Amino acid sequence: MSGRTQVMRRARLALLIAGSVFAASPAVAQAQSGNPLNFLDNIFNPGQRQAQAPSAPAPATGASAPLPWTGEDGASGHPLMTAAAIREAAANFDNCVAGLWPDAARRGVSEQNYRDITAGLTPDLRIMDLMDSQPEFTKSIWDYLDILVNENRAAKGREVLEKYKTIFDAAGKKYHVNRYIIASIWGIESNYSTMIGDRDVVRSTATLACIGRRQAYFKDEFLTAVEILHRGDLRREQMKGSWAGAFGPTQFMPTAFKRFAVDGDGDGRRDVVDNPTDLIFSTANNLKKDGWQSGQPWGEEITVPKGFDYMQADRAKSQTMTQWAQMGIKRADGQPLPPGPEKAYLLAPAGSQGPNFLMMQNYRVIMKYNPAEAYALAIGHFADRLSGGPPFVNQWPRHERVLSRAERLEFQQLLVQRGFYKGTPDGQFGSMTREALRSFQASIGAPADGFATSEMLDRLRGR
Repeated sequence: MSGRTQVMRRARLALLIAGSVFAASPAVAQAQSGNPLNFLDNIFNPGQRQAQAPSAPAPATGASAPLPWTGEDGASGHPLMTAAAIREAAANFDNCVAGLWPDAARRGVSEQNYRDITAGLTPDLRIMDLMDSQPEFTKSIWDYLDILVNENRAAKGREVLEKYKTIFDAAGKKYHVNRYIIASIWGIESNYSTMIGDRDVVRSTATLACIGRRQAYFKDEFLTAVEILHRGDLRREQMKGSWAGAFGPTQFMPTAFKRFAVDGDGDGRRDVVDNPTDLIFSTANNLKKDGWQSGQPWGEEITVPKGFDYMQADRAKSQTMTQWAQMGIKRADGQPLPPGPEKAYLLAPAGSQGPNFLMMQNYRVIMKYNPAEAYALAIGHFADRLSGGPPFVNQWPRHERVLSRAERLEFQQLLVQRGFYKGTPDGQFGSMTREALRSFQASIGAPADGFATSEMLDRLRGR
């Protein structure tokens, strides 16, 4: 898994949704990035760009200026996220940035360019709030998909596919990656380059390299951002993005750019921001290196037989398509599953009440691009719609109310009291919580689907 996938691609859907039923990691709300696709840290976490670089841009002013730091402790409780620790690190920011020069030199960056790139740099402390926010309410997966997979976005996607058909053809021939997946990522990450984010990547990554709880990780991102500018692949004004440093229409972190970006048109630069050839080729290269299997689907919507054991809905319980078929599972339209040795795992994001899916290798590749189940499901489904595929056959349980954070915290506390949950209650629902919930459901004779509903909360309360 790349460094990007470990942390900050999850920062990209913050404006649209403030969490999810399956949210697991501490939230990052990207409300100030200008990108409504910057928030996935709260959703379905299974476990988390010329040779002369111009000086740092002046901070924004006026009505559009980003909000200031609240001056409060971070919600994570990490000692480096207390208000006092943040102020202390901010006061030492200049020394911290200057102290990173030897590391930049070892990467071949000239001293003059380093000085130019970091001149006038100040910390963006608002990032501390975004890094450690905890939304009180969440969106359901069906609301999430309604926002991201819609006809307006699909119409724009089809225009993009036609406009750049020759480039998609060439990328497909070289990398053997489905063009619709690339177009889907482009559309969902930035609404086809219209919502990329407006924060200076160098400033953001320098802030995170010197302040807060992820300094070791972001030190590499900052130094790589400096490298990119030193090499001349991108200009400083092109490197605008999320608070976490992801930039461009398909949102590359600096280290992911270094690893995957390619010069698709041979002009000597790897411009994944304004050059559609480099953008499409680089995104295809990323997916290919992450294990994309040519000609294979990302997954399959399915139906399960009556009385199906949802304890089988687990990423760790992959089986072949033949084995799933032997368990009575069929395609959503009632047709038999295609037999074969390909392995898949069952995903039931709304339990027994909603659509179920068998997820294959290419879904796992999308998860490497962004380690969130809801994101990967949206990417796969949107790609299918772009290629002319139908909506999901089975309906979502839209009558179900999404639990508030306080209710999710109580949910976990009650699971602890009953001996099902061994973790520390935090209001974030991850794999441990779902496994504990399945065990509780099995104990009371309910479908063990791991779907947290208000009815299940009442059952835990003893009502």
